[in-house]
Amino acid sequence: MTDAQDRRVVGLVAGSHFVNHAYIVMLAPLVTVLAARFDVSIAAIGLAIGVQNAVVLALQLPFGYLSDAHSRTLVLGISLVTGTLGAVLTALSPSYYWLLGAQVILGVGVAGHHPAHYPLLAAVSTAENRGRAYSAHAFGGAVGLAAPYAVVAATTALGLSWRVAVGVVAALGAAYAAYCLYGFRAVDDEITRPGLAERPDRRPTLRSVPGRVRSLLRTLAASRGILALTVLAFLTSASAWAIRTYTPSLLAAGYGLPDGSASALTAAMLVVGSGLILVGGALTDRIGTGPVVVVGYALLTVVAALLATLALPPLALGVVLLFSGSISLSRPARSSLADALSARADLGKNFALVTIGISLGGAVAPPVFGYLIDAVGLARSFAVVAALGACSLALGWRIVRDAERTATGASVTADD
Repeated sequence: MTDAQDRRVVGLVAGSHFVNHAYIVMLAPLVTVLAARFDVSIAAIGLAIGVQNAVVLALQLPFGYLSDAHSRTLVLGISLVTGTLGAVLTALSPSYYWLLGAQVILGVGVAGHHPAHYPLLAAVSTAENRGRAYSAHAFGGAVGLAAPYAVVAATTALGLSWRVAVGVVAALGAAYAAYCLYGFRAVDDEITRPGLAERPDRRPTLRSVPGRVRSLLRTLAASRGILALTVLAFLTSASAWAIRTYTPSLLAAGYGLPDGSASALTAAMLVVGSGLILVGGALTDRIGTGPVVVVGYALLTVVAALLATLALPPLALGVVLLFSGSISLSRPARSSLADALSARADLGKNFALVTIGISLGGAVAPPVFGYLIDAVGLARSFAVVAALGACSLALGWRIVRDAERTATGASVTADD
């Protein structure tokens, strides 16, 4: 970014991504603790996490419409404030059913972050720096995923309760929400709000809902590239959740590593993935989306297939450090593709659709791969991850080719 205001927007949005991703995984390090505290099964805590994801999934398009038609910062504010409220209520939960309700509220907050973030990034980035803008955003989210694990480890070492750990995350989120929303007061309306010409003429009513739904479906049918990106987001999200959730089990049960070493190697994998997001953004700007998509998903396929053999020598297990990073490398390129395939007035809705694919992958992958590991074992289950990588590679390459053809056709028409 060359403009101070543009850099401000990218930084504020990346910080918001950090906070929202910390909220998303806030319960993950506490599953066994919460199950014992509320005298429920681990599956019941998993259900609470699933409830949050279901709310996020359901509210993507409504928040996308609100972001496009009214105000991106309004959606951002709803996301940060409501998410923080849900985190506070989680920390105060006296019962399991209270915890479920808190996850519903948390889900409402988390649901708004992508429909607000991506249009804001698109408004301040250009073709020359778009990949780096999206990689900064993705990097913030990747670090946010790791933050609750670090907070829980620190509070546990100090002998503090799980409520303190969740409270620390909520307090950080509240402080950042105030800072972020204050920071956006200095950003121009052209960035934070759509132009008047792009807003709908009339307010929506209940009677107009069926017509609006039909119009949306027609728009989606015409946007094959965005629908394909939504499927790609689902495939890569399913792969990522399988990797995050079950790589420690693969390393411990499949390769005989001690539990501590398996966890440490998995943590190192996530750190490497965060760094490769920035590399992917720089490469996307320098060489284009196509090569980054191909390299990222090809790497995912090869690494998953190698690990699935359960035959790698100990020194070769370093390839696991590239496992999560193979997906991370391609994330800025995927976001740049969604930007390139979207009309400016549809950015919120289109990125909301892509987020639906991401959320659906997160809802489906952990239970499905857990069942597969029990039913067919670790090797075959990670072979499925390799198959998902191959499907992602084929679909990603097809999207890139179609986008290039569309751009070439538009250029020829403009020249004529």
